[in-house]
Amino acid sequence: MCKIQILFLDREFEHDIYELIKAFYPEAEFCISYEEEEEKCGTVFRIERSGEDCQIKFKNEEHKGVCQASIIKGQSKDALVSLQEQNEKTQECSVRSTGKRTEEEMELRKQNKDSIKYALYQVLVKMTEKTLPWGNLTGIRPAKLAMGMIESGMKNTEVAKEMRERYLVSPKKAALAITIANREREILKNIDYEKGYSLYIGIPFCPSICLYCSFSSYPLKQWQAKTDLYLDALCREIKAVSSMMKGRKLDTVYIGGGTPTTLSPEQLRRLLHETGECFGYDGVEEFTVEAGRPDSITKEKLLAMREFPVSRISVNPQTMNQITLDIIGRRHTVEETKNAFCLAREWGYGNINMDLIVGLPGEDITMVENTLNEVEALGPDSLTVHSLAVKRAARLNMFRDQYQEMTFENNQEIMDMTMTAAYKMGMEPYYLYRQKNMKGNFENVGYAKVDKAGIYNILIMEEKQPIIALGAGGSSKLVFDHGKRIERVENVKDVSTYIARIDEMIERKRSGIETWL
Repeated sequence: MCKIQILFLDREFEHDIYELIKAFYPEAEFCISYEEEEEKCGTVFRIERSGEDCQIKFKNEEHKGVCQASIIKGQSKDALVSLQEQNEKTQECSVRSTGKRTEEEMELRKQNKDSIKYALYQVLVKMTEKTLPWGNLTGIRPAKLAMGMIESGMKNTEVAKEMRERYLVSPKKAALAITIANREREILKNIDYEKGYSLYIGIPFCPSICLYCSFSSYPLKQWQAKTDLYLDALCREIKAVSSMMKGRKLDTVYIGGGTPTTLSPEQLRRLLHETGECFGYDGVEEFTVEAGRPDSITKEKLLAMREFPVSRISVNPQTMNQITLDIIGRRHTVEETKNAFCLAREWGYGNINMDLIVGLPGEDITMVENTLNEVEALGPDSLTVHSLAVKRAARLNMFRDQYQEMTFENNQEIMDMTMTAAYKMGMEPYYLYRQKNMKGNFENVGYAKVDKAGIYNILIMEEKQPIIALGAGGSSKLVFDHGKRIERVENVKDVSTYIARIDEMIERKRSGIETWL
């Protein structure tokens, strides 16, 4: 295994630098250290590969706008990249500043960061002899970048050129981001960003915990006795927060998890009734319940939800290969997925999404093709294709020694195949996001038929309006100052702690909403 030591002499852009190096060395073992010096001379990375010591050094020459990158091997030094910015006034903006930056300072800092990432990417390409489909972009919202440029007045061709030349994005991915940004703008054209908001309600229980899952989820069997107590606390938060949001328009509601349909029919009725009584459903553009696990879906639960204006649900197989379902701990069968989907259609659900994951352990391209064929036969209205991302909290990562012999295959051919299948089903891409540690450094893409796109999915990714998140692990995004600023208000993740400290969670929301909105 490649061992990489990163020695930071300056913490400026530390996160971006680490993420970009990790994208080139996803399986590497990282060691990060810091060396504080009175005179900062840039950022140093020492990379040890198979006993060979290498060193990458960046130097930012203040006021000159110069970003130099070199790679040092032993006593010899080979300068690989030297960038001269056109703006001679460019100067370093330190992250250690505690004061609020001016817009000019923020723009200068962004230029400096882009220069460093551009130079580092060039060095890493020469070291590894490979490129990344998304170039030097390390953020999770490439479509937001494209949308921002379009909204500034740039033409599609100009945006494509900027993404290729400034961020080194491949032509195919640049085209994908621009296509999605334009469709998102069309879908959101009637949404009021300034006075509107969306609501997320989290149900953190699941029939079982999947191998790759890092969400705040709890196995229902062990927590059954606390589901009513959780709903008691959640309904208190619903009631309190609804009064805080008076005067604003509720655009979308998303009930996720976990798996919301682990609740009983009566518990679902209680939750949906309380939400409607407090917030009101009049004028809501979209109401999604993520049914998720097929083994949690029953006729009684589907009928309970039909009593309310639920307009969209998800039935998420992740894969249609039974051997993989068994490996990842889904504990349901392919047949249960088919039956749950058909049952939802039978009882009038006309907008059903299905989630898939590519890159699951042991799955090759033929197995992904089988999944796509099975899904096509069902005929969902939208399809979300995720590239497997193994986070630190996932069992697949915590017990990786047990799975080290398994293959995790994802490549451009597989991603192209999923896109082709979606087009064949009458769907087009409508939203896009990326995650850390994605297999193949690809993306998650949502595809949908006409008028079937998930509006909430776009809003949460593009950060256009406040998202108020209720329940254990809820992370509210308070978007204000005409979309220029975002503040987060977090709920605790642990269910028992959430129940015990519900008054504190409510006061956190009150303070944040009164301060920022």
